[in-house]
Formats: sequence, structure tokens, C-alpha cells
Amino acid sequence: MTQRPDPMKILTVCGVGMGSSLMLRMTVEDVLKKMGVKAKVEATDVSSARGMQADAIVGQGMHTEEFEGRAPVVVTVTNFMDKDALQTQLTEAFENQGWLE
Repeated sequence: MTQRPDPMKILTVCGVGMGSSLMLRMTVEDVLKKMGVKAKVEATDVSSARGMQADAIVGQGMHTEEFEGRAPVVVTVTNFMDKDALQTQLTEAFENQGWLE
């Protein structure tokens, strides 16, 4: 297992960094708490995110595609409120990085 950053830095990204990224941030925070993963989650817009370092980036497909390879974990979501689906995606992504057993 690779050492997981503690706390992790996670960006939730949307086009303008307002509504959807804030909703997604709250969902991500709830899921991470349930998973027992410490993280600082920051809602931001695509332009700002380009210049930021993060352990994981979460957002819609139209925004996350350009972040592939810029962060160890990039997760694309379709439903910002579906905590179960997001937990499945984050668990799989973190396991692939060796951050979860």
C-alpha cells in the first residue's frame, strides 16, 4: 500500500466554481467522512484548478477530461447527490493508487 496523503487535498471543479462545485464539495466531504479519509476539499472553477496542486479532482466529464494526468486521482461524476456512487468511484480510484487496502 502506498502512503495516502494525510490530509488529502481534493478539488471539486465546475465551469464557474459556484453552484455545482459547492454542492459536489459537500457530497465529497460526506463520503470521505464515511470512508474515514481526512481531506481538505476545495470548490473551484476550471481555470483556477489548472494552476492548483491536488491529490484528487472530482467534477463533471466536460471539466475533468483535461485534468487526467495532472492529479493522481481524477473522478468524473454524473449525479452530484449520489453518495453511494461517489463512494464506489472514490474507493476504486484510491485503491488503484494504493491508498486503500
